[in-house]
Amino acid sequence: MKLRQIALARSGDKGDIANLAVIALDERDYPFLVEQVTSARVRTHFGGIVRGEVVRYECPNVGALNFVLHGALGGGVTRSLALDAHGKSLSSLLLDLDLPERAGPLPEASA
Repeated sequence: MKLRQIALARSGDKGDIANLAVIALDERDYPFLVEQVTSARVRTHFGGIVRGEVVRYECPNVGALNFVLHGALGGGVTRSLALDAHGKSLSSLLLDLDLPERAGPLPEASA
């Protein structure tokens, strides 16, 4: 399954740093995202696009993961020769991440 089937993404950029948020569409999927969408997997998924560190922050109250990608914009939006090196392109690319199928049904929603 693709990440886009269970999450949406938002992004921002400043200089050569992209900030990507992955937000579970259903709060019950958040633990699965925490388990599967790691800094290492995100770094591998982007391959040579991200030259620096990928830092993940967990935001359980909103069912989101926030990733800060250093060295991700070819020197910065105004310095890059890439057609569209903005964070919004990277957030769309991140949603193409392959995830394994979940084992079993989703847990019951909390009241």
